[in-house]
Amino acid sequence: MLATKWGRLVRFIAEEDGQEHIGEPVDEDQDVGAALAASEPVAIREFTGTSALDLTAEPGPRVLTIRRLLPPLSRSEVGTIRCVGLNYRNHAREMNLALPEHPTLFFKPATCLGAPNAPLVIPYQAADPGHKEADYEAELAVVLGRAARNVDAADALGYVLGYACANDVTARRHQFRGAQWGFGKGFDGFAPLGPCLVSASRRLPDPAAIRLRTVLNGETMQDARADDMIFSVAELVAYLSQGTTLEAGTVILTGTPHGIGVSRDPPVFLAPGDDLRVVMSHGLGSLVNRVEYESAPVHVHVKNGE
Repeated sequence: MLATKWGRLVRFIAEEDGQEHIGEPVDEDQDVGAALAASEPVAIREFTGTSALDLTAEPGPRVLTIRRLLPPLSRSEVGTIRCVGLNYRNHAREMNLALPEHPTLFFKPATCLGAPNAPLVIPYQAADPGHKEADYEAELAVVLGRAARNVDAADALGYVLGYACANDVTARRHQFRGAQWGFGKGFDGFAPLGPCLVSASRRLPDPAAIRLRTVLNGETMQDARADDMIFSVAELVAYLSQGTTLEAGTVILTGTPHGIGVSRDPPVFLAPGDDLRVVMSHGLGSLVNRVEYESAPVHVHVKNGE
């Protein structure tokens, strides 16, 4: 595992200067996402550098306060997000599907990256009357800290920088329209990530110990441990690296546990105003998003090649 000088890293806009910084919560036990959702101040020890991928980053003298929380990595650092489907045994059972022999891979574009403690905006195409069928999927996110290619499972965790909460938000109607899942899972903001990146080397050498939950308006919808994964984190990193270079900053979403909305009777889909939280143990904390729905298509006009 890659050595860091931080245990939990956040990327944020500071109250003091309105600028972007990285740093570590002063209170090592504070749930950053839950605290911000409760309008509680979160003090951060500023680190040198501007990126979690900078392994030379070290604590500086300043303590700053979070004004706005950002994903631990930027879109340019993350690039294409690798996602694994059907990777929990109990989830396969609730879907009445056989356990896969190989990982099922799909992709989310970088535009899916969403911020913690920010609105989760469901686009009109998944929110029009009669089709409000956006669903949650709590997922452990793995972040690589150095490039990996043709890695063996025995060595794979040595490429992992850290772990974070993620939500593989899905528009079920679009997902089930065809064999490929990328469109229904690939809308803008459909991969919120954070609130912090927990160091694999300093705080979390064994990701199988992590407990994952989805809490919707105070009710627990998903509750499992990562040791229910069919393919472990090490096996996934090794598999995805075969013949393929996984750059530093690569994010891998490792599948969701049982309890998703579409599998319930009756189904439970996200509604406007919902308080949606992906909560994980071992310092990962709460990825908090309030659900909003577009009432009409939003057009973006691109000028000068931007």
